[in-house]
Amino acid sequence: MCQIKKERNWSQNTKLTIIFFASILAIAAASTIIDLLHSNPNELLVSFSLWKNSKALFSLDRSPSDVSTIHGIRFINAGLLLISHKSMAVFYNPHTNQTQMIEQIGEYISVIARAAAIYTDAFIMLSGLLTSYAIIGRLKNNQSPRIGQEYFSRFLRIVPTLGALILFCTFILPELGAGPQWNLVVEQHADICKENWWKNFLFVHNYFGFGKMCLTHTHHLGIDTQLFVLSPILILILWKWPKMGSIGLLSVAVFSTGARFYVTIAHQLSNYVYFGASIKQLFRTADLMYSMPLHRATIYIFGIFVGYAMRMYKHVKLSKSQLIYGWSISILMLSIVLIGPAKMGNMNYKYNPYDAAFYAAFSPMSWCTIFAWIIFTTHIGYSSFISEILSCRLFLVTTRLAYAIYLTQFPIFFYNVGTTKHSGFYNFITTNGNIYEILFIIAVSVILTLLFDTPFQNIKKYIFDKKKPTVITNNNEKEFTISNKDN
Repeated sequence: MCQIKKERNWSQNTKLTIIFFASILAIAAASTIIDLLHSNPNELLVSFSLWKNSKALFSLDRSPSDVSTIHGIRFINAGLLLISHKSMAVFYNPHTNQTQMIEQIGEYISVIARAAAIYTDAFIMLSGLLTSYAIIGRLKNNQSPRIGQEYFSRFLRIVPTLGALILFCTFILPELGAGPQWNLVVEQHADICKENWWKNFLFVHNYFGFGKMCLTHTHHLGIDTQLFVLSPILILILWKWPKMGSIGLLSVAVFSTGARFYVTIAHQLSNYVYFGASIKQLFRTADLMYSMPLHRATIYIFGIFVGYAMRMYKHVKLSKSQLIYGWSISILMLSIVLIGPAKMGNMNYKYNPYDAAFYAAFSPMSWCTIFAWIIFTTHIGYSSFISEILSCRLFLVTTRLAYAIYLTQFPIFFYNVGTTKHSGFYNFITTNGNIYEILFIIAVSVILTLLFDTPFQNIKKYIFDKKKPTVITNNNEKEFTISNKDN
């Protein structure tokens, strides 16, 4: 870990990367000028317009097919995931109040950071739900499911922004700082990306272990993409043969749940960061279970069923007692996943593989049930105080930023870790909720969204809007069109 101060000589790759980002800025500037000077410009020429993309990013207009509560649910889980990821980065640094820090980690509030795995389960469930909702909607309207278009749309949705981040973290970020842990958390990860970046673009990087993964926090993209590739087949089977399709999907979900239970016991894993968990055990859990699509399939299939129900049972009527039972069960399952593992946060806890196995097997469904219930009941006309909050239009902006925030948070966390040259004072709330760091993540995410995410969404719309026929159902155009941004 020893370092000396030295003059940095930029490599050829670093210079080319700088030229690439400068070119993107130049294109954005030219596109913005065209947009401002012409009243009706060609849509392709203004795809990178900062003016146009800023208006789109901060717009509060909903599309006719928008599932309103999803945006608030995404915001909640993204916020909790941000806190959890920050907790992981915090432990790289020394702290002056080490004893007090350990005591705070044993308090119940730390369950927010310990239960990090379940927050990504919510995103997996939403992905299955939205994919099913979109494809079933087209099938009900006697349209083609447009599977090829779905795949290409997802490619344009994910790859440009991911590629920009990999380039930056590999060739530019290492040149921007120094510190006692800079080699460990920045240089080392850049070296891994130089060797393994191609696995990320094939979305197979989650199979090679966290220790050799470029941008380890992007493992979720690999899992979700692999499940997404299979989802049209599963949804078409469910559509054509509802009973047999349901049995088949439920069988896969049960097998996935059983696999999580078995592998946890067999390899002494823990999907919950219990008090005293070792780094080695957590990495083994990530490699053998958490990053494997088979072990995450249960909740994706759950999302497929919810999306199917939203289309097929849109006009179903629920009695007052049914609503009470539904809310009671949902709240009970939420309580179980938050309160049930609390004992594992106690500093006197001794690891029990069956505690870990039950949590790994059943926490995804327990956490996501209440979100699925809120989405479904709101969709069929049973609004509530909670759904009104989750449907706030401001969450539309956070949804558009969610992908960039997910990508940028760890590089920013590790930049701060790498440049830290002194011990800090640990407080769970103020340390994990560092407002300046959060604002910086949001600012960088806005830039990444405006320069890469939104422009390529504009290009996608330009390509497909020319080919897409207008569909009118109940005097509502494009009823079954869902933005692939939500997927």
